[in-house]
Amino acid sequence: MNSKAQSLKAFLGNAGRVALVEVAGTKGSTPREKGAFMLVSQASIFGTIGGGQLEYMAIDKARQMLGSSPSHLWGRSVSRRREAALAKRGGGAAFPELPPRTTPSSDLPHKGEGKETRIEVDELCATLDVPLGPEIGQCCGGRVEVLIRLVDSALAAELVAAAETEEAELPYIYIFGGGHVGQALASSVALLPVHAVVIETRAEALEGMPETVETRLTPIPEVMVRDAPAGSAFAILTHDHALDFLIVAEALKRDDTAYVGMIGSKTKKATFKNWFLKSADGSEAEFARLVSPIGGDAVRDKRPPVIAALAAAEIMTALVGYAAASTANQASRRKAMAG
Repeated sequence: MNSKAQSLKAFLGNAGRVALVEVAGTKGSTPREKGAFMLVSQASIFGTIGGGQLEYMAIDKARQMLGSSPSHLWGRSVSRRREAALAKRGGGAAFPELPPRTTPSSDLPHKGEGKETRIEVDELCATLDVPLGPEIGQCCGGRVEVLIRLVDSALAAELVAAAETEEAELPYIYIFGGGHVGQALASSVALLPVHAVVIETRAEALEGMPETVETRLTPIPEVMVRDAPAGSAFAILTHDHALDFLIVAEALKRDDTAYVGMIGSKTKKATFKNWFLKSADGSEAEFARLVSPIGGDAVRDKRPPVIAALAAAEIMTALVGYAAASTANQASRRKAMAG
């Protein structure tokens, strides 16, 4: 499995000299939130700060700082003096030693205050203060402050460590079944900020999964439910209805899941309910948490990629809602303890 942190390491290791482009402050409606970042080399980029003219301007300015060709947006080339300073500080290494980072204030002017783009530049750091209006061909209406600085070895290590921490905290989606819909759902969630795991009893069904998706082969998949962390999502769509029922029952017994969904028809759901209540010691309250069919029934299209797209949106909505509720509950507990 190839993770975002691994991809970041690979980019930093192969891109040569790199600039970090980071959203340092926002006001009003903006494409990305404070803290969003991208990395820019002379030939490629990693990540995004939202696209559009804002991103083009930031990439252009970053590549000026990296010493690339003259800018088509700003019409200035990197001076020989700046090149000499960069060479003196970093030599030919990919990550020169840089002075401590200074983050600009996030208190930007409100909408309508100061419509011009402001640029502050030194040899190793630049700040863009950009109104997202007709002046640059965007109509978001807000304002963004972008910090651009060259990446040294310490900052590179900081970025990788932050990516690894973020990765460790990602919610889990467990997909039980690697059939046509399972394959499609794995592909749909592979690019989402989640840790996706496909679980199968058949080795051949795990072939061809996206590289960002973990795969597990086991003869008793329902056991995997018990070891999943709190806040996980479970999508059950195996090749065997009886196996689906066992896995769903195991998931519904937990009270800390973000989502439990089963593929199938109304008849399958009714059959499961009868079995769950009479033979699996399930309750009406537990059964009420089951989402079936996954993806809803508003779109009557049974093609696997369509079901997968609808289910991925449904699952992501549930994960975000669970995280928000957990954060609110933690805040309430802290307030109660403090009071």
